[in-house]
Amino acid sequence: MTDAALAAELAAGAGRILLALRAGRRLEGKALGAEADRQANAFLCEALRRERPLDALLSEEEKDSAARLSAGRCWIVDPLDGTREYGEGRDDWAVHVGLAVNGAASDGAVALPALGLVLRSDSPASMSMPHRRPQMLVSRSRPAPEAEAVARIIGGELVGMGSAGAKAMAVVRGEAEIYLHTGGQYEWDNCAPVAVAQAAGLHVSRADGSPMRYNNPDPYLPDLLICRQEWARPVLAAFASL
Repeated sequence: MTDAALAAELAAGAGRILLALRAGRRLEGKALGAEADRQANAFLCEALRRERPLDALLSEEEKDSAARLSAGRCWIVDPLDGTREYGEGRDDWAVHVGLAVNGAASDGAVALPALGLVLRSDSPASMSMPHRRPQMLVSRSRPAPEAEAVARIIGGELVGMGSAGAKAMAVVRGEAEIYLHTGGQYEWDNCAPVAVAQAAGLHVSRADGSPMRYNNPDPYLPDLLICRQEWARPVLAAFASL
């Protein structure tokens, strides 16, 4: 099985676990989110250690190990991206399974279980026609001031959405033109989405235009830009002017 196929199979499997748990209605609120993270993480980590025993692993829900830093291949996973949305019964949450090879997002899959979708790096999505005004995706609860300012400069329209994976995949699917995030993320928040977005032909970079790099000693990543190619230069210029 190829790395991309494995990522897709595991993201879909974790998604089924999460849907079944939510449908069971035994838990709610924080308890539901905690159990969802636990079950999905256990499934993903066990499978990756079985299927790719020589690769390193970085998960939001696992204790980190410095041993991964010497590995050329590191799987980076988020068992449940958008715990709040998941617990509220919304659709905009995701499962991320990504692979970084020598620091670059190489392969990956993002499952949107509530929508019945798995987007993968070996099967690029076809994008729809752009909107008249560029749609810029932001947090539905606390849009970053920088994103609001960039939207004003380029004439964009802000659209609130839940998880990072859901926002990134909305651009991949052609539902929006731009996802600019400046509020801080971690590698597991965007490794898989970046792999999928790159494969779809989108622009992917840090907010200053520098490349995304993974399997760092500190997995914190302050910012991210995923957008249609025609909007990369205007967005980067607008951000640089702030």
